[in-house]
Amino acid sequence: MANRQQDGSSILEAEKTRVKPPPLYKVLLLNDDYTPMDFVVVVLQTVFAMGREKATQVMLQVHRDGVGVCGTYTREVATAKVGQVIGFARKHQHPLQCTMEEV
Repeated sequence: MANRQQDGSSILEAEKTRVKPPPLYKVLLLNDDYTPMDFVVVVLQTVFAMGREKATQVMLQVHRDGVGVCGTYTREVATAKVGQVIGFARKHQHPLQCTMEEV
C-alpha cells in the first residue's frame, strides 16, 4: 500500500503489481535411425493426446527435419512429458529421445 498526502489527510492506495507469466518450454522429439515411425505416432497419441493425423504430421516432421515440436508447456509439465516419452520408449526397447527448450 502506498500513502499519498492530499489536503493534510492520508489516503491509502493499492499498488498494482504485475505478475509475469511463467516461461514456456517446447517439448521436442529427436529423430533416430532405429525407432519405427509407427511407434513415434503411438507415443504422440499416448503422451500428447494427438489425433492420428496430427501425430503423423509431427512424426513426418521429426523424420524429415530431425526434430519435431510436440507441444508447448510450463516447465513442470514439459519435464513430465519428456520423462513420460523416454520411459515409454525404454519400456518398449526403443532409443527415442525427447528434450525441451525454452520458447
